[in-house]
Amino acid sequence: MPEHTAPVVSAASVPAPVSARGRWAGLALRTVQVVLALFFALASALPKLIAHASAVESFDDMGWGSAGMYIIGALELAGAIGLLVPVLQSAAAVGLSALMVGACVVQIVVFDGQYAVTPVILLVPLVLIARVRREHNAELLRLVRRQG
Repeated sequence: MPEHTAPVVSAASVPAPVSARGRWAGLALRTVQVVLALFFALASALPKLIAHASAVESFDDMGWGSAGMYIIGALELAGAIGLLVPVLQSAAAVGLSALMVGACVVQIVVFDGQYAVTPVILLVPLVLIARVRREHNAELLRLVRRQG
């Protein structure tokens, strides 16, 4: 007769129960991610990618021209999509955070700081997302290494 043994389950492999407070916090963070993704895709990237007159004028004032405008628009769109993909959430938030630091510097240096607070406001939830979703970074690194 074959011997049957019960599988060994360690405490590390059993997920901890999620409290109602934890579920609400997770839902709130996910909602913030979706709102930020919509903002970056529609309000920020789209005007650059369709060469809206206001975006063209801003990038011409910076001296970056249309190439800079399209590159920044593409990076913002990629970040917006990344905020919605679980394995990319933290990396996307870090990338968008870097863009917001750059945007703040540009607002101060080129545009006399008129709208410098906007990127700083966006930076706060992005840093929170990067921190809370950081467990996905190890998974992303494994996927990248597996492909190489």
